[in-house]
Amino acid sequence: MTAAGSPGTPLWKKLGFKPDMKVALIHAPAHYGSLLTGAPKGVDFRAAAKASDAIHLFITDKKGLTEIERLAGHLPPARLLWVSWPKLSSSLSKGLHEDDVRETALAVGLVDIKVCAVDRDWSGLKLTRRKS
Repeated sequence: MTAAGSPGTPLWKKLGFKPDMKVALIHAPAHYGSLLTGAPKGVDFRAAAKASDAIHLFITDKKGLTEIERLAGHLPPARLLWVSWPKLSSSLSKGLHEDDVRETALAVGLVDIKVCAVDRDWSGLKLTRRKS
């Protein structure tokens, strides 16, 4: 399975993963690791969001939006949060839309700065703290 979107651009690069970065994965699909082939040396994928440089959260329905609210409270200004949801064309879709993710993020002080296709089933929105 390959990442969708920018042909030839590896997913790890689209997501901004850099050498020695600590990336928390929350509810990632089982095949996620195969999408990150060739990631830079030392990228540390972990389950705990605490002390991570980036978080990649996967949610499938509107109930999952509460995870964005929870994580936003612990997101330092320089860190980033990727939120992925099933594309509406995917068999995994439960009607969650990019606008639902964006609206929740804005309500908790986060702003979206990039969108990308993770693979044929998942889209992602890059969020960070709003600059004051």
